[in-house]
Amino acid sequence: MKFANKHSWNVGLSFGLTSGVITTLGLMVGLSAGTNSRLAVIGGILTIAIADSLSDALGIHISEESENIHTHKEIWISTFSTFIFKLFFALTFIIPVLAFSLTTAIIVSIFWGLVLVGFFSYLISRKEIVRAWHSVFEHLGITVIVIVVTHFLGRWINSVFS
Repeated sequence: MKFANKHSWNVGLSFGLTSGVITTLGLMVGLSAGTNSRLAVIGGILTIAIADSLSDALGIHISEESENIHTHKEIWISTFSTFIFKLFFALTFIIPVLAFSLTTAIIVSIFWGLVLVGFFSYLISRKEIVRAWHSVFEHLGITVIVIVVTHFLGRWINSVFS
């Protein structure tokens, strides 16, 4: 029973951290490139922190139910922990936006997000006894792709709609 609860918390942490970082960074970079508005970026972070955390928690809830191997309690722990961790990690990105100019805040946020994803990937790979650096670079590579794509998407949206 204790292992299952640990599994449920790990589901929330791993999904919440990864999704919280990548989704929030993508949104921030895209909004910044498209609007150059601190207000838009702050509004985007707050919106994604709440709406996407609730959405992802429901997604995890339904996914865990569909496996038909978890108890009711385990499913709700996964749901709750996904919401809490995603909300927490998404909200950490508001600190640089409040503390620095928008350009500096985006750079700091990218660094912060890469550190979080890289460190967490390293911890997971060490626990699973796989080649740590392969896993870390794979996850960081995906994160960088999201950042680059959303930057250019934001610039394209600005050029087409402004």
